[in-house]
Amino acid sequence: MRSRHGRALALTAALLGVLSLAGCGGGSPSASPPGATPTAPSITPASPPATSAAPASPPVTPSGSPSAAPPSPTDRPDPRWRFYTDDKAWHTSPWFEGAHRVMIGYGCNASPWYAHDSRCPGREGFHHGIDVAMPCGTPLLSAVDGVVLDPSSPGAPGAAYGVHPFRIRSGDHDILIGHTVHVLVSPGERVHPGQRIALAGDSGAPDGCHLHFEVRRAGGGLSTAVDPAPFLKLS
Repeated sequence: MRSRHGRALALTAALLGVLSLAGCGGGSPSASPPGATPTAPSITPASPPATSAAPASPPVTPSGSPSAAPPSPTDRPDPRWRFYTDDKAWHTSPWFEGAHRVMIGYGCNASPWYAHDSRCPGREGFHHGIDVAMPCGTPLLSAVDGVVLDPSSPGAPGAAYGVHPFRIRSGDHDILIGHTVHVLVSPGERVHPGQRIALAGDSGAPDGCHLHFEVRRAGGGLSTAVDPAPFLKLS
């Protein structure tokens, strides 16, 4: 009788132990079924910290010479341009916006646009102004105080200067602007330094868009033209 009672107690204790283990295992991960491949926990990589600005471009160190001046962003080469000068510098001037190259200088040159002049060697012609290559539409400015002349006044330029050439009387000289596509001033108008006066073009110019800058004595014709470099003030 005692033996039977002891076995009953032992069975009860074993049952209580099994129930106790089942209650404690609720928070533990369940075992994988036999033969299953364990799955590694998913880890999301951290994103790199955001930056507030793009990496800076390498600094550009100017050399201080005119040739170091960068071209205008719109100064793409015009296939019609021909340069008859050794000057490869990019120049600025109070007469135009941006930096541009001289295409034909003042005086004797080998360009085919001018008839032979007895002052020049070989078959070279004489250019009475300075041509600065620049894209059509480049703003042209006045660098002087002056008055826009009437197109019919003495010394009026001919058709070789395009449809819209005009002159500004400043002191004892007339400053002639040629090959413009659009003139922004009117005859009799007073102009001032920094004022927009025209847009560069190729009117009457077989060699592409450019500024023709010429200086004559007041009221004078082509024969009175002088070196315009001191007036153009290229730098």
